Amino acid sequence: MSNRLIWEQDGLDWPHREVSHFVQAGGLRWHVQQFGVQTAGLPVAVLIHGTGASTHSWRGLAPLLAPHFSVMTMDLPGHGFTSGPAGGAGATQLSLPGMAQAMNVLLHTLGMKPSLVVGHSAGAAIAVRMCLDGLISPSLVISLNGAFLPLGGLAGQVFSPVAKLMAATPLVPRLFSWSASDPTVLRKLVDGTGSLLDATGLALYGKLIRNPGHAAGALGMMANWDLHTMVRDLPRLETAIGLVVGANDRTISPRQARRVMALLGSAARATLTTLPGLGHLAHEEKPEVVAAQICRQFLAAYATG
Repeated sequence: MSNRLIWEQDGLDWPHREVSHFVQAGGLRWHVQQFGVQTAGLPVAVLIHGTGASTHSWRGLAPLLAPHFSVMTMDLPGHGFTSGPAGGAGATQLSLPGMAQAMNVLLHTLGMKPSLVVGHSAGAAIAVRMCLDGLISPSLVISLNGAFLPLGGLAGQVFSPVAKLMAATPLVPRLFSWSASDPTVLRKLVDGTGSLLDATGLALYGKLIRNPGHAAGALGMMANWDLHTMVRDLPRLETAIGLVVGANDRTISPRQARRVMALLGSAARATLTTLPGLGHLAHEEKPEVVAAQICRQFLAAYATG
């Protein structure tokens, strides 16, 4: 079993393979997908997936946005077909500020200035971090079941040290990938999100998590993720943000979105929308519902400035 997914082997049936290409930026080889023609004058939309996912998670949503935006998606560092940090750079590049900086280098390399950024789960935190750090200035950020708040209580005290230990142990990603080869384990992992995926979605997640390199990237990201600074900085976010939440999300409680709204404050240009019956992977379950919500909110944000 290869440590990394191989494009010429594992990517032969990858969703939207025809719009995939590879970009060298910031010491990483990025797998990027671009939908729509930039020269057409369409606003640029950047879609950032969450921990453990990849470009495949936008397979239904990206084509629905392409008539209205020039859409770019990517595999985050260490995920999917994008290379992982080299040497001892993992702790830096897989952290939240590190991911934000890496994304910034990629956007500069591609010459892209997004008007819209859509982030799912941890991807939403990356998008907001980039706005807070002045790396991008989109008209709107859409957070799909965004992961902005650190775990509380005992889970918060245990999770980070355990994740760091697991990420630092080379054998762990292989053991995790081996256990995930059991279809029952994969089904339990997906069911735990509160979402119902079709056979294609399950197969794609299976391909990812059965690969030790991808598993190592996801574990490394979790091990180096610290959201305490995000909580401190959220009140100074000036970018318009739409929090879109699946009512059936079992990964991140929908109640967290109300806490985020409170942190943003009454002066923030923020909205909260709940999608009934959908879970953490709402954009994969019902991409047409999420696409309509994104377009509606972008038009409102663009009209108000």
